Amino acid sequence: MRRISTNMPNADLQYQMRLRDYKLNEMQTGIGSSRRMNNLRDDPIAAAHSTRLSSHITHLNRYTQNIDTARGEYSLAETSMNQSVQVLQRIRELAVQGSNGTYSKDELNYMATETNELLKELVSMANTRTADGRTLFGANDTRNDPFVALKSRVPGIEGAVISEVRYAGNIVANQTEIGEGTRINLNFAGNKVYWAENQQLFARRDVLDYVVKEDSAINIDGTQISLKAGDNIHGIIAKINDSDLAVKASLDPVTNSFSIETTVPHQVWIDEDPESRVLKDIGLLAESGSRPPENLHKDVMVGGGSLFDMVIGLRDSLLSGDQEAVGGRILGGLDKSLNNLLNNMADLGARTERLDHSYARLDSERLNVTAVNSKLTDIDMTEAITNLKMLEYTQKAAYQSASKVLQSNLMDFIR
Repeated sequence: MRRISTNMPNADLQYQMRLRDYKLNEMQTGIGSSRRMNNLRDDPIAAAHSTRLSSHITHLNRYTQNIDTARGEYSLAETSMNQSVQVLQRIRELAVQGSNGTYSKDELNYMATETNELLKELVSMANTRTADGRTLFGANDTRNDPFVALKSRVPGIEGAVISEVRYAGNIVANQTEIGEGTRINLNFAGNKVYWAENQQLFARRDVLDYVVKEDSAINIDGTQISLKAGDNIHGIIAKINDSDLAVKASLDPVTNSFSIETTVPHQVWIDEDPESRVLKDIGLLAESGSRPPENLHKDVMVGGGSLFDMVIGLRDSLLSGDQEAVGGRILGGLDKSLNNLLNNMADLGARTERLDHSYARLDSERLNVTAVNSKLTDIDMTEAITNLKMLEYTQKAAYQSASKVLQSNLMDFIR
């Protein structure tokens, strides 16, 4: 039984008032932030689920941003390829005109001059850069121009002109993640896009009796192929041909020398581990040298050229009046260049279509996950406002009741 002289009723009423103030403040904070949980202690289980869902939403947002970046890269690459196709079609028209034998020497020179200018434009488009200065056709070497034009003097045309175009990029494509564990190439290897013919490499060393001396590894177009000690030349050829590479190895039946040819137009890149000597022993790689493709043995015969080789050959043949070469090998090479460019554009279109579907899927998934997270964390505004008004009403009634119950009397001043 409480005594009148104690302060317990006052303490009880103050506790109840502070509790109501706390609940009112908590409700106001929830309405202000539109969240049901402002602290982990409000609902630990829901907070744990919300943390995982928020992390997943962040990943989805990152994936969609990556897709937007890839779309921009692809759009610029498509523009460059399309312009290259248009330029190449004009060059082909010049080749057809120059091969029919009805034009004079001066007229062929005019065609050669125009071809030379179009060659410069092709090199410029192959070295296209994005708005932030990254190249598109050098694979993951995005700082330097992928194609280097070497100049020299050519009879029949004034000044130094482009006499050779070398690929200075690499074949390791930059990739971006567009889904959980799903990646897509962001840029392109120029020695595939701007190539014309299947490339052939012919060694000149008899390797019929060759046997691998120790376990080794060779690299073709960026793919490693493991070789075991005791593998003969036929075993090496079989392992290369059984891989998923767009190349075919063979042994020349007359000279017993090793050769390799691409099955789709591109420049083949061959290398091997530093401790391996297989490709050096069969006469394909030099004992010492730079990175591919400059590391081939000096005796290796190389066949199959780039788009630029075809255009340079056309210009030089027009200058020399070799109409037979223009209408034969060169015109055929230009047709192959055009087909290869169109095939790469088709591949680019397929990638773009995939990005569109991935973006739509991610957008739908993001909406669904956001909705689930919202149910866990967001406040029901109608219910919250109703509860807030109820708390305000009860708080006001409680203060009014307290003011009547806790009226001052003589006992409050007697100690």
